[in-house]
Amino acid sequence: MFDQVFYGNTLRNWLISLLIIVGALILNKVFVLLNKHVIQKLTSKTKNRLDDILFKMLEAPVLLGIALIAIWFAAERLDLNADFETFVRKAYKLLIVINVTWFIVRFANALIEEYLQPIADDPTNKRIDNNILPLIRRTLLGILWVLGIVMALNNMGINVGTLIASLGIGGLAFALAAQDTIKNIFGGITIFSDRPFRIGDRIVVNGFDGVVEDIGIRSTRLRTLERKLVTIPNYKIVDSFIENVSAEPMRRNLLKIGLTYNTTPEQMNQAISILKAMPKAIKGIHNEVYASFSNFASYSMEITFIYFIKKESDITETISQVNLELLRSFNKAGLEFAFPTQTILMEKEN
Repeated sequence: MFDQVFYGNTLRNWLISLLIIVGALILNKVFVLLNKHVIQKLTSKTKNRLDDILFKMLEAPVLLGIALIAIWFAAERLDLNADFETFVRKAYKLLIVINVTWFIVRFANALIEEYLQPIADDPTNKRIDNNILPLIRRTLLGILWVLGIVMALNNMGINVGTLIASLGIGGLAFALAAQDTIKNIFGGITIFSDRPFRIGDRIVVNGFDGVVEDIGIRSTRLRTLERKLVTIPNYKIVDSFIENVSAEPMRRNLLKIGLTYNTTPEQMNQAISILKAMPKAIKGIHNEVYASFSNFASYSMEITFIYFIKKESDITETISQVNLELLRSFNKAGLEFAFPTQTILMEKEN
């Protein structure tokens, strides 16, 4: 029975090839258990984290490599079509290089996560910007994949230089069609290099006021104060005026206060003194305040009051506290706020 021929091979050869593949699957399962219960426990006892990362990242490519080798030996011992065998050999040259590249990419990504990311997350760090680290990661991994694909194509006998040259005209057409994307990429590089803002900063750009949620290579995403998500192309941000609200050392607030025209000079001085003493009552504002009798308006005598809200203070809450304290103090002192009024003089005829 085992000598019966099916598709050019005996049943015995088909079963042996199948057993090779099944054996590879069993070997994979043994390797997973060995890595989990023995190797990783041993590496966890060492002070160096590099060996832990190496064996953790190595597991998936090794499993794929064992499967590829098993399929290769299983296919090699069979009498298959010549064209199919040629295709399999070329495919394996491609897959082996891709598998090795996959391991290198996983290992490089794990090293970035283990060693560079904690440095970038440290608020006292000045060596690596947390915003530029994703760009470094994507660029490095992209270069590794490009190198791996080029090597794989060379192994398959494809002349990469000739291929690139033949794509020259198509590449030119593609570049013209993708010029906005290219502008966005250069805009993203400009943002990463100049660092006008970071993730988490509140900025005002192109009429949008919001918090930066993500800085990509093509666009930047803002969460507006209305909780809407706005995506802005990077080249438009680079070409615009950017107001970084989070970078301000303190928030300046200007208030125009109108008192009625029956206010005496002594009461006006009292009002100014109350305003200049505001930092003693409100802890959220800076000690430096400005208050002056600034104008005789159409229906009021105006006081200009300028104060600065501390960076760590809640802006809306501090403004509310200042206004309440101002209202309370002025009412206690008997100072009257002005509102639009009109005086009509009538002459009496004799």
